[in-house]
Amino acid sequence: MRRAGAAEGRAGAGIILAHGRGGSAADILSLLDHAGLPEVAGFAPEAPGQSWWPTSFLAPMAAMQAPLEAGLAAMRKGVAAAEAEGIPRDRIWLGGFSQGACLALEAFARDGDGLAGVLAFSGGLVGTGDAGGAPDEVLYGAHAKRFDYAGRRDGAKVWISVHERDPHIPVKRAEDSAAVLRGMGADVRFEVYPGAGHAVMQMDISAMRGALNVAA
Repeated sequence: MRRAGAAEGRAGAGIILAHGRGGSAADILSLLDHAGLPEVAGFAPEAPGQSWWPTSFLAPMAAMQAPLEAGLAAMRKGVAAAEAEGIPRDRIWLGGFSQGACLALEAFARDGDGLAGVLAFSGGLVGTGDAGGAPDEVLYGAHAKRFDYAGRRDGAKVWISVHERDPHIPVKRAEDSAAVLRGMGADVRFEVYPGAGHAVMQMDISAMRGALNVAA
């Protein structure tokens, strides 16, 4: 677990950040500097081989289950590290980019009770199971998933962004993820950027700054 930002005992808020495929904990923690958040503590687990799972997050759950469980455990360790420093749970956020955004959303849906919220830059929920049916063109030829999450996320804030033509994250999955979390009571902002792309955008950085400045 890599740590950055405000010194222990001086952080007004914390965020657990998950990097994307080919990225690193150090890379994703640099978002704190870009957002100008000196009073926030950042914690970032490192994926083995720089990838949380070997295939697309759209793959059937049989291929996703084991690596997803390992990633979720890493995110729980990040939250525990923040809590061990005395950061209240309602001031702890999850976040990430690409694969890391998918992992952060899934961790929030499954384990996020009492957390402040989640910031997902180019991501969507992985899901809890396969929904069956035919492959879906709007899901890049993948099958639909089930989203059977327990509990509520009332009052939590959620930011999900995606490009219109993202090569890895179908807009449909990101849109469905926003709807699922709204159904759990979260206050969701869903942003679709025009054109093709797969990157952290300036609006993402602004959303992070706005969310965590309030929390701190």
